[in-house]
Amino acid sequence: MDLISTPLLPEGYKVAASRNEDPSRRLRRLLAAKPYVFGPGVYDPMGAELVMYHGFDSVYFSGYSFAMGHLGTTDMDLYSSVEIADGARRTVSALRKFQLTMAMGDPEKGVAPAHLEIPPVVVDMDAGYGNLFNVQRTVELYVRAGVAAAHLEDQVMPKRCGHIAGKALIPADEFVGKLKMMRGAADDLGHSDFVIIARTDAVSATEAPEPKRGIELAIERGLRYLDSGVPDLLWCEFPTAERGPTEQFCGEIRRRFPQARFAFNYSSSFKWFNEPNPITWVELGELGVGFIFVTLALQHAAGYGMSVALQDLKAQQEEGYMALQRKEWAPGADIPTKSHHLFSGVPYHQHVGHEYGASRLSEELDEHLAASKVV
Repeated sequence: MDLISTPLLPEGYKVAASRNEDPSRRLRRLLAAKPYVFGPGVYDPMGAELVMYHGFDSVYFSGYSFAMGHLGTTDMDLYSSVEIADGARRTVSALRKFQLTMAMGDPEKGVAPAHLEIPPVVVDMDAGYGNLFNVQRTVELYVRAGVAAAHLEDQVMPKRCGHIAGKALIPADEFVGKLKMMRGAADDLGHSDFVIIARTDAVSATEAPEPKRGIELAIERGLRYLDSGVPDLLWCEFPTAERGPTEQFCGEIRRRFPQARFAFNYSSSFKWFNEPNPITWVELGELGVGFIFVTLALQHAAGYGMSVALQDLKAQQEEGYMALQRKEWAPGADIPTKSHHLFSGVPYHQHVGHEYGASRLSEELDEHLAASKVV
């Protein structure tokens, strides 16, 4: 890993050189170099920081996760473009700050610097939050937020999660117009590398202008979208985890577009553990899938972890919380949030505050408490 200096760190401390790389360009480089790029689904900056800490190639900012994390509700077009764009902006900003705080470590406690790459962030854009001029505005918000890629789907508004019944499609020509606006808006801002993912919900849609339905309609629409020359990746949303439709869709698309690349939702809506022969990520890569993501990965992980902790607190009171701490601080456990001070950058703020002459932020304000007693 190449390292560089930054004016936001004291002399002698460095960060990964990719800090200065355009996120869309970085994502394109990863897509070209790897069989597939994987992005766990997150809904907030802290989750994205954990994804970054554990070394994943990308972050997927899921709309369903955002609806649950931001509003406590479901994925039925209940938030606006400005809300999710702001969530994405805060997430990208947090990753850049997190890189600095981890590169600082904690000199006072002997915690060595950690040099982390900033993963490109791929963000849900639903159905564009309106007509093609709403698409234009949303792309501008995403690009200026530092988002690397976005996906747009061909549902009517209000749209819904691809695994909720009652989906309907807009005309294919209208959707192509929205895709072209995505490309035009990004290019106009000087971001020709912005990655565009076109999604079709045709497999399980109950309403569409065409007479075809199911996988045949999905293939027809996928080919029309690629004919436009806009999508970098094509995503078909499937109603089940069966491998057959995925293999059929990718194979038929590649008959006309041999170099086509796909995005694949390893959906949290499916009980993959009950599948007799679940498709593997390696197999998806062989089919041409370039980007794989689990939409609600961290939502489910957080729900599980918090539920276990709450059950223990209710049943065991203080012993329940101590049990959690013992797991966090167990030898060999790599849980970066065990010290919320280090994870959130207290040492960075104190050290840099001292360097910049901010006395009330200085590292000299040390209470000299035993490390065995506090985090």
